[in-house]
Amino acid sequence: MVFSNKRYLTLYYILVNEHENPAAITIRTVVRPRNQLSLTPDELKEEITRILTADDPNVPRNISKFNYRDRCFKLDPPGHSDHMAVHTALEGCLLHVDSHEYHKQEEREKKKEEDTASRMTLHKQSGILASSLPEKHKNLFNYSERSSQTINHPLRSRGVSTEQPPVTQYSANVSVWQIYDSYVSDLMIMNMEHQDGGSVEKRKISFEDRMAVVQGENVNAPKDIVNSDDMCKAIKITERLINQNSQDEIYHDFKYFEDASDEYRAREGSLLPLWKFATQRVKKGQQVTALCWNTYHDDLFAVGFGSYDFLQQGSGNVACYSLKNTSTPEVFFTTESSVLCLDFNVRHPSLLAIGCYDGNVFVYNICSKNPNPIFSSSIRTGSHNDPIWEIHWEKKDNGAELNFYSISSDGKVSSWTLSRNELRMELVMNLTLGQSGKAEPEDSPLVGFACGSCFDFHKKQSHLFVVGTEEGHIYKCSKSYSGQYLQTFTGHHMAVYTVQWNIYHERVFLSCSADWTVKVRIRSMKVNIRCLLLSSVMIVKHPLHIIFSLSLSLFLLLTYSIIALGSK
Repeated sequence: MVFSNKRYLTLYYILVNEHENPAAITIRTVVRPRNQLSLTPDELKEEITRILTADDPNVPRNISKFNYRDRCFKLDPPGHSDHMAVHTALEGCLLHVDSHEYHKQEEREKKKEEDTASRMTLHKQSGILASSLPEKHKNLFNYSERSSQTINHPLRSRGVSTEQPPVTQYSANVSVWQIYDSYVSDLMIMNMEHQDGGSVEKRKISFEDRMAVVQGENVNAPKDIVNSDDMCKAIKITERLINQNSQDEIYHDFKYFEDASDEYRAREGSLLPLWKFATQRVKKGQQVTALCWNTYHDDLFAVGFGSYDFLQQGSGNVACYSLKNTSTPEVFFTTESSVLCLDFNVRHPSLLAIGCYDGNVFVYNICSKNPNPIFSSSIRTGSHNDPIWEIHWEKKDNGAELNFYSISSDGKVSSWTLSRNELRMELVMNLTLGQSGKAEPEDSPLVGFACGSCFDFHKKQSHLFVVGTEEGHIYKCSKSYSGQYLQTFTGHHMAVYTVQWNIYHERVFLSCSADWTVKVRIRSMKVNIRCLLLSSVMIVKHPLHIIFSLSLSLFLLLTYSIIALGSK
């Protein structure tokens, strides 16, 4: 037999004898292939190094991808994962023999075998051959093809611009007399320096000082210390110290007073008068018509003076008192008409809005030395035709411009906006005598206006407010619907003097009237939930104002002559 390959040729001679064991004689001869190179011994001894790499020669190397940052196509070289070729992949699961999962799987398989055996037995008994049953083959190929497409993000461009620097325009007029006075002042100052022997230091002199030199005044003269602002501030502090030292016991009672007899009286308390505020600037016959505490300074309150004798009206006054100095008012203003209402701004506690008998409103700055108002209404900007009974600042910050609301006997609820140069008026609602408050058609008879006497805005929903009228009706209104009322409340037979929302219960508000009743109402119900009738034994003319307390069940009733404490 002959076996051959590329390099060797082997001849095997096998001798077989019937009686002897076989023996083989092998002769090996080197056979050179035809395409083999003929190399010298030195070339055969030369070592040639070959490096095997894991790179796949079939992977393409000329793939280009779009670069969104540079906005051009760039060559993408193959990565390390591109050379990996997966020949086969099998999903397997190994379970430990002693594990709980293995025992459950073994029980499942045994149960499956038993079910198969029982089914085969049942088929045999019914005469169906097992060979006729369909055979279940396993799915040898678990292949699924999936495709996905990435989302190309759209191009976006962003730009940033800085705020423009503030620009201030300055302008001045120069006349002939100003130039002449400037030259004269320079000449006089040079003469003064020459007379002093040049001892006067050279400094920058303002135009006011130059004018003082021209008028004959001495620039280097000391200022009037007695009439300066620092002296006024020092005198005010000294006056407060003297008053507090002289009234030390009263200030002590103001902080720590407790009446021991209150323990023996269940629902009665004692009232201790502390101070009496008065000023000689108020005319004789004027009455206190309005009171308002400052929203920032707890010791400061404003008092409005006027007259309830409507046939004899005169000027009014506003005084701001402080508990630190009870002898004299801190600020005092005089108005042309009687003051009927006032209110401090919450965000700017130095602004005080005033409503007068003649229908005009004023805004004062109590920190300013100028006694004139900074804003006032007029015929051009708008005003009420009848007395203004109540005024409220807008507590919600709507923007840069401040505004407040007022109600008057002319049946108007108005909004006043403090613009840069004037006080603008805007009508919010016209109060009519109808129960619904809807606008009547043109062919309907004339409907009179209701005389508004008080109003109050909701503590959380700033667009809702209730209005009390002199006819005894209470209307729930909204700033969004100026043509009709949201709800009408009846029950009072005389003028409603005050309405006020509860600061804790959003739906409850209180009203007091000249019919000697105080009623607690819910805005979604027309029926009163509680009514307090002031006894005729009490010396009460008319209730004027009510104040909710922090205890949720008490309120204060301010009348002409007494202060009554009521319970809901």
